[in-house]
Amino acid sequence: MGRNAAVAESYGRETGVADDMLLYRALMGDIMDVLHTAIWVDDIDAQLAFYCDGLGLEQTREFDLDGVTNTYVAGESDAEIQFKHDDTERNPEPAGIDHLAVEVTDMAETIETVVERYESEVVDEPRTIEEKGIQIAFVTDPEGYIVELIETLEA
Repeated sequence: MGRNAAVAESYGRETGVADDMLLYRALMGDIMDVLHTAIWVDDIDAQLAFYCDGLGLEQTREFDLDGVTNTYVAGESDAEIQFKHDDTERNPEPAGIDHLAVEVTDMAETIETVVERYESEVVDEPRTIEEKGIQIAFVTDPEGYIVELIETLEA
């Protein structure tokens, strides 16, 4: 039994709601998940350096399809960021994308690294959100996309 099905089965036992649609979908393995977000980039090497060396993500895979190279990076979760690139200079505008979010372990060190090594701009200085137990900041990546850095604070 999958994780979702086990949770749904437990939920059904605890609440007595056996015909709930969410329960049914979970038992049937029909719960959806976010897999990746794809963005066009011009300089894949700069993007990989920023996200892998600067933020600590890892390149997970790469393949070509219809003349476009698709390169993926990820952290500890299964969700990935997909960089689409080809020989066309696109100068992509991050239209419609507010930001990407990445968890970091040391906010100050991460900001120092991305600013010094990758000429990242700090869009919003670090601030603590006490009720969530996190510190957040916003920086730019080499293509101009805004990246939210999130550090979980010790309790």
